[in-house]
Amino acid sequence: MVGIRWVANGFSGSTDLAAVPCTPADPGLGELRVRIRAAGVNPADLKHVLRAYDPALLPMPIGYEAVGDVTAVGPGTRAASGAVAVGDRIAAFRVHGAYAEEMTLPAEKAFVLPAAVPDDQAAGLLLAGTTAAEMLHRSGARRGDTVLLHGASGAVGAIVVQLAARAGVTVIGTAGIGTAGIGTAGPDRAAAVARFGGVPVAYGPGLADRVRDALIRIGVDGPPVAALDAAGTDEATAVSLDLVADRSRIITVADRRAAADHGFVALSGADAESAAFRDRMRGPLLELLADGSLTVPIAARIPLADAPAALDVVASGRAHGKIVLIP
Repeated sequence: MVGIRWVANGFSGSTDLAAVPCTPADPGLGELRVRIRAAGVNPADLKHVLRAYDPALLPMPIGYEAVGDVTAVGPGTRAASGAVAVGDRIAAFRVHGAYAEEMTLPAEKAFVLPAAVPDDQAAGLLLAGTTAAEMLHRSGARRGDTVLLHGASGAVGAIVVQLAARAGVTVIGTAGIGTAGIGTAGPDRAAAVARFGGVPVAYGPGLADRVRDALIRIGVDGPPVAALDAAGTDEATAVSLDLVADRSRIITVADRRAAADHGFVALSGADAESAAFRDRMRGPLLELLADGSLTVPIAARIPLADAPAALDVVASGRAHGKIVLIP
């Protein structure tokens, strides 16, 4: 069947994206062909285009994570979760070309999904969820600790809050109190943080003092043990440095330059150590999603035909949750 997929024909951004006809290859050894139900939209989808420079890479397929139905299985093939068959529904992460109607992908990247798991939740979990898990892990926070989280109402932030709550770690989470985002039901982002067990504080001038007040209010004597940055703002850097003395416990996934300038930790899924940790977390995170212990906040479901617009919303930071593409 001829479908479409989105590719980048240049390195300037979403304006260089094009929807092109595509007939996925028959799966070979260790491969699956999958009809896509939903694809997660992530900042990394566009960043890897903007960082490229070799024309030989073009056209470059877009999209790292997807959920879909298996339409063909290559010989001798097993998914990361075990046996897989035509008709199974799978979630896949760190694939190339998920902005598509159908694709062929390595079975080692795929997990068979239980029937109760929603398509959009699974399609939005694996990149944001593994990022969140690594941030919390690298912070060294333990039961009874309190951490500061910048960008707590976004997809990564919301999952950090939930994983922290399961581990007995309290999160003071910054959010744009009184500001709306794409797909939100109301203007107050504090509710999105509190919903998952975090202690919301408004970002903006005076943030450090509001964090100190929140610590006193919840009975914490002293500063947070770590600061996690999923926002990438100058304010996030300044307040983290103000409140957390140990720079090895200031973690960012959004501002590598600030980390280099100030000597704290920047995480990236492109780093070998991070990639290995995140790969180990895919199965456990899907188990938490399947048993209802974890929720992915979905900001919007956008048609595949509008992929460039979806990417622009995610890049702007206005999504306040996961955006997924629906073919």
